[in-house]
Amino acid sequence: MNEFKGRVAVVTGGASGIGRAMAERFAEEGMRIVIADVEEEALKRAEAEMKADGAEVLAVRCDVSKAHDVKQLAEITVRKFDGVHILCNNAGVGITGATWEIPLEDWEWVLGVNLWGVIYGIHYFVPHMLKHGGPCHIVNTASMAGLTSGGSMAPYHVSKHGVVTLSEGLFHEFRQRGSHVGVSVLCPGWVDTKINESDRNRPTGKVADDKMDAVAKMFRDMVGTALKEGLRPKDVAQMVFDAVKNDQFYILPHAHWKNMIETRMQDIIGQREPSIVLPPVN
Repeated sequence: MNEFKGRVAVVTGGASGIGRAMAERFAEEGMRIVIADVEEEALKRAEAEMKADGAEVLAVRCDVSKAHDVKQLAEITVRKFDGVHILCNNAGVGITGATWEIPLEDWEWVLGVNLWGVIYGIHYFVPHMLKHGGPCHIVNTASMAGLTSGGSMAPYHVSKHGVVTLSEGLFHEFRQRGSHVGVSVLCPGWVDTKINESDRNRPTGKVADDKMDAVAKMFRDMVGTALKEGLRPKDVAQMVFDAVKNDQFYILPHAHWKNMIETRMQDIIGQREPSIVLPPVN
């Protein structure tokens, strides 16, 4: 995409973190913004602050794990702005614990937000993108956890691997059909967001410490520290904007993490046991 002014961008998980930063970056280009989030107070605050900065913003409460909510988000967007040009399927949550101990309800929650949220976004927004015929772009937020594997966060890894392969398949489908819709998949490492606290939105409430084993607690604390020392969301948002502008598919903000991807690929090709490779601190 080369023209942004006056076009419409929809960002889920848009009230904070990477989503908020992406919404603000697109607004800087004169785009009309729809931010969607499950946290109503944070959503209202983001809308007010962005409007105070001169952006044209519409805030819509949306639980992306629910098909009805995403369908409604698409309908509201098209009714208000008569189209959509950029869709950022960005909302995400995580949980830690041993795979066999994580409650099935938590598996459903993480997969519902991280994977089904992207599926619903594609299902309900792509027809509108194809209909109006102009250049459009989809950015799906995955993670380095979608290109590597590790312990203590199985639902998160499973969901993010799903987002990567879904995005790759979508890319091929659009190319095979000569479509004007571009695709990018964002795979960040540590970014200074509150995803480590995403159980604040867990349907059954925050996870109590006594419900986690020592390894899971240690991993959660390590992730929390690493996130605080990670990239700024606004720096990731700039990389996303550049990728949309240049029609770049893979967005890897943490280039020094690539050895983790390479090690995993070598293990697969060599039919070896999976290596334990700890991610860099930042």
